[in-house]
Amino acid sequence: MTQPTNTTGWTREQMAQRLAQDIPNGSYVNLGIGIPELVAKFVPEGRTLIYHTENGLLGMGPSPAEGQGDPELINAGKRHVTANPGAAFFHHADSFSMIRGGHIDLCVLGAMQVSKDGDLANWSTGEPDAIPAVGGAMDLVAGVKSVYVITQHCTKTGDPKLVDSCTYPLTGRGVINRIYTDLAVIDVTPDGFRLVELSPGVEFEYVQQRTGAPLLPIQ
Repeated sequence: MTQPTNTTGWTREQMAQRLAQDIPNGSYVNLGIGIPELVAKFVPEGRTLIYHTENGLLGMGPSPAEGQGDPELINAGKRHVTANPGAAFFHHADSFSMIRGGHIDLCVLGAMQVSKDGDLANWSTGEPDAIPAVGGAMDLVAGVKSVYVITQHCTKTGDPKLVDSCTYPLTGRGVINRIYTDLAVIDVTPDGFRLVELSPGVEFEYVQQRTGAPLLPIQ
């Protein structure tokens, strides 16, 4: 299977912008490392989101200008961040109590694989030399009210990331609500993957051919 060209579908920034449109005003949000972090740049005007990071900050602001960061003010991915007015700092354990207690509305994560049942694999390939990178993902998918995935639809070698059953070690079972890729927005339903929206210029069959499980059409 050939990988879609970089002129097909949404760019990473456009994927993040599309996802940002679906986050309700006033939500408490945790953003994963990588593409998920881009979501914060595209929050629609008039909406206020409160960002949480696992290492103990609620009210995280944007990244500082190059060279202007405080070395002691970082997110869970060790990137420099800022603190918005009214931000709160707290112990790592309290941060995870917020997650496990269901106090975070939404988290956005990357993925290696998502199954039609909403299972997520995003921390290891299971290979003997793989570096595990689970971070707080297992707690997030178990405790946060809604979990969105943002990822390229296929791997660099063209293999589907949306599959019938995950072959990589799981982060959580039945935890994903919605998926945003460069080709489409897709809900995870009791009946499997259901298309919500196609990327401009992309046809349904093109997406189905690159999805490793049946894809239900838009309702």
